[in-house]
Amino acid sequence: MSDPALAAGAVALTIDPAIQLLLAVSLAFTMLTVAVGLRPQDFQFVRAHPTSIFIGFCAQVIALPLVTLLLIKVLSVSPGLALGMIIVAACPGGAMSNLITKIAGADAAYSVSLTMLSSVFSALFLPIAILFWISFHAPANGLIDQINIDRTGFVLRTTLILIVPLGFGLTLSHFKPALSAKLHQKFMPISVLILFGLIVAGLASNSDVLVSHGAQMIPLVVLHNTVAFITGGVIGYIFLKDRRKSRALVFEVGIQNAGLGLIIVMAELGGVGEAALLVGTWGIWHLIGGFTLANLFRYFDKRRAN
Repeated sequence: MSDPALAAGAVALTIDPAIQLLLAVSLAFTMLTVAVGLRPQDFQFVRAHPTSIFIGFCAQVIALPLVTLLLIKVLSVSPGLALGMIIVAACPGGAMSNLITKIAGADAAYSVSLTMLSSVFSALFLPIAILFWISFHAPANGLIDQINIDRTGFVLRTTLILIVPLGFGLTLSHFKPALSAKLHQKFMPISVLILFGLIVAGLASNSDVLVSHGAQMIPLVVLHNTVAFITGGVIGYIFLKDRRKSRALVFEVGIQNAGLGLIIVMAELGGVGEAALLVGTWGIWHLIGGFTLANLFRYFDKRRAN
């Protein structure tokens, strides 16, 4: 159960060690699911389109966190919500972005390659990236100190938990591509169920915080996600000549791996109440916003074709 003091984002949830271990296993499983879904052609696409890949990668790992920090400063959000927003922005693109990109009639190969690249980057640098971007916002940085997070331990543990399954999955996908593809099909529904279960459990156990702060948090999530979509669209419009790649970048920046972020909040960052709720809410909303936007693209494409 959550503490009322979590409304200020200053108190961490009490998490049983067994649950914390389960969350760490879930984090490793999530990364393994991503890794076994990677194919040699994803890396070939990166080599064949270095400029557009570089632009998309920078949009994800630099532009989105920067825009997020600006939004946090302008809106003066609480430290807990700011922490959640930064974690979401630092996470890699979500696998659902590839499906939504296809629905929108955008460049699916570009989307898959960006998801792959951001996932590999996150396995190596995600905890460092989170702490780096948090350091630019004193209240969120102070919150990490207040809940007594071992920053070095956080970086080492999380990197190890992410790198080992990534390395195993990449090795498997290289030497046993058929087996890897089968495992990806089996693992993906399990990963989705894990994310859904975490979101439901988090919202249920923190219903008091959700009720008292939902009026502030839900519009904030919607605004943040909208800004993420716009960021991807603007960068794509300015720097990418290919319209389908530009459209794909909208979803690569706007659809983040919120499940990964939520597990990190709960397993490694003490389960900060507002941060966990914001990341969990993002995990629901970005799919609603993404599918809505994809179908709007399809609608306007059909109108132009007639």
